[in-house]
Amino acid sequence: MTPLRIAVIVGSTREGRAGDRVADWFVEQAKRHDDLTVTVVDLSEYDFPASYPAASTASIQAFAREVGRADAFVVVTPEYNHSFPAPLKQAIDYAYDEWQAKPVGFVSYGCRSTGLHAVDHLRTVFTALHAMTVRDVVGIDLLAGEPTPLCTDELRHDTDVLLDQLRWWGLALRDGRAARPYVS
Repeated sequence: MTPLRIAVIVGSTREGRAGDRVADWFVEQAKRHDDLTVTVVDLSEYDFPASYPAASTASIQAFAREVGRADAFVVVTPEYNHSFPAPLKQAIDYAYDEWQAKPVGFVSYGCRSTGLHAVDHLRTVFTALHAMTVRDVVGIDLLAGEPTPLCTDELRHDTDVLLDQLRWWGLALRDGRAARPYVS
């Protein structure tokens, strides 16, 4: 069977962000599974325009291609002011059909909140794009441990649960899209 292609989207572009460290940790966990192919899509590596352009730019096209290639997604997002970052929303809006009939999982982080407010808002956005969000989330409290809050059995367990759900939905929806085109 062809491995499920998962795009891990790093949703923060801030200087000094924790998102790249969180994404690296998640990718390490995901790569333990031979039936998954994992690609990191770091929004800080795209030169997106400051406002939505009349014509698609090369960066927008490159991002949409990455989204189109993936069978499933994991969005790594911080929680800023009880929501997700504006650059993540901008990037999500640059693709449309590419999200449809594909599952989305979340790895969120914050200080005490574990980023769950951001995930709640993202679920609404992805539902409007005809994507299917999986139930379970990996939520990380950046204040929870030393030397790093990422080395816990609970987070590894949560990651396995998320990957199991993403794998099931990813394979089912990939087979469905192959059998008949999705109609929105």
